[in-house]
Amino acid sequence: MARCIFHIDLDAFFASVEQVHNPELKGKPVVVGGDPNRRGVVSSASYEARPFGIHAGMPLSQARRFCPQATFLQVNLNRYRQASAKFMEILTAFSPTVEPLGLDEAYLDATECHQLYGSPEQMASAIKKRVNKELNLTASVGISTCKVIAKIASDLCKPNGVLEIAPGKERDFLSPLPVSKLPGVGKKTEQTLTEMGITTIGELASYPEEGIRKTFGITGITLHRYANGIDDRVVELPSEPKSINRQITFAHDTLDQRFLESNLHQLCSESTAKLRSQSKLAGCIAIKLRYADFETITRQVSLTEASNATQVIFTTALQLLNKTLREKQKPIRLIGIKVSTQTGKEKQLSLFDTQAEKQGCLENAIVRIRKKYGPKSIKTGKHISI
Repeated sequence: MARCIFHIDLDAFFASVEQVHNPELKGKPVVVGGDPNRRGVVSSASYEARPFGIHAGMPLSQARRFCPQATFLQVNLNRYRQASAKFMEILTAFSPTVEPLGLDEAYLDATECHQLYGSPEQMASAIKKRVNKELNLTASVGISTCKVIAKIASDLCKPNGVLEIAPGKERDFLSPLPVSKLPGVGKKTEQTLTEMGITTIGELASYPEEGIRKTFGITGITLHRYANGIDDRVVELPSEPKSINRQITFAHDTLDQRFLESNLHQLCSESTAKLRSQSKLAGCIAIKLRYADFETITRQVSLTEASNATQVIFTTALQLLNKTLREKQKPIRLIGIKVSTQTGKEKQLSLFDTQAEKQGCLENAIVRIRKKYGPKSIKTGKHISI
């Protein structure tokens, strides 16, 4: 039996949720991302805003020039997460095998259950009707024998469409499409492929695999297989996140050392609070810096002992920051941190409490005090230590 894989994608998710929340915005151009008078980018644009040329990733100031009559809204992640949770709950009612991709899209394996609805297309229609009835949102659904084609199909039938690619028709479907439609082909890869004389997915599929491998390495082999409609990846149930990411974009580019340290400490505090709430430890710390010219770099290091203590994580991150600042003096627009290689609390016990363990106990005590007496009941300086 051929596999039946769905890719379901909510249309203009953030903007659509805002239109549901405020019906007065229905039918009007809506841009989610923040205040266009401040630095930031578009997170989502309603379909009414898109004819003006507005798209995700565009600077908010440019979006305002393109469509000054649009309503600009701040990102409300709590609202979107609530809608996403309901969306995923609906999908699991149709199949037990659902793989979320972010908040607004997911793969669904319908191989064993689409017959209950008559056909894959009828099952997709049933999903869309329930999403619309319960969330007042629209979804686009791509259907194929593999993930990559289902994803492309859902993109092509937006908004509010269903597109099924029958088994055996995968290459016919892919062949005339621009190579940029293939997942994994970004602007640089597309440019290199164009220089090789490859502009369509069909041309990529016909190109000798060895030539693609020499140019792009192992990634090229994957792209070549996708171009030929070959994708053996299964729909996987969600696994526990392997990392926690926090970042902040500044209103103005800066090289102010104290300002950067203060923001880095706040990001570390948020990350370690999340770690402790999950009873997790971090073994690898990474910082991300984005400069005024949008150059982005990351630096990382492994801890000798896994920890969830703010001061331990901050001290390590600060060392990375200071080293990077010594190497390159360029104004910074964004700073971020990632804590990863999380493990459970179980570990080899030491005879005496380590400094990290003492620090963790101190921070847990501070959290308990704030919960009982309020967030302003106790404050810490930049460094808190035993």
